[in-house]
Amino acid sequence: MTSPEVERVYEGPIFRVEVLSWSGKTRDVVRALGASAILPLTGDGDVVLVRQEREAVGERLLEIPAGLLDVEGESPEDAARRELEEETGYGAGSIEPLGRIHTSPGFVDEVCHLFLARDCNRRGDHEEGMEVVVMPIDEAVGMVDRGEITDSKTVAALLLAARR
Repeated sequence: MTSPEVERVYEGPIFRVEVLSWSGKTRDVVRALGASAILPLTGDGDVVLVRQEREAVGERLLEIPAGLLDVEGESPEDAARRELEEETGYGAGSIEPLGRIHTSPGFVDEVCHLFLARDCNRRGDHEEGMEVVVMPIDEAVGMVDRGEITDSKTVAALLLAARR
């Protein structure tokens, strides 16, 4: 692809929108901060999820804890650990990378780093507005199969973790 002409049409605190033009074509592209997400497993092998309102889709979705990479100097793993504690009140015994995903590469450059946390246990209170849901991982994977869990980072993390 030839180097496109870039016009910035919006800039906000967590993303900007550019219009790329080349060879008579144009494409709207969202440039995002990136994110980290973590699939927490308790010592019993249950998964810890959060149900929260997602205004963009008008639904309360069941998801793994996640957040933007918006803290200067914070690694994706540290961001995932922080989000786990803030959103659920759980802490991780150990954390390992699961991989990374492009959330919607047709128009967004966002990369989400996925982690697996083992031996998680409750250490404090969960974030206001979050409903913490604990269930066997097989039940959560079944919800993916039935289309009841539709959040892309959660689907990817559950399927990756279930293969381990």
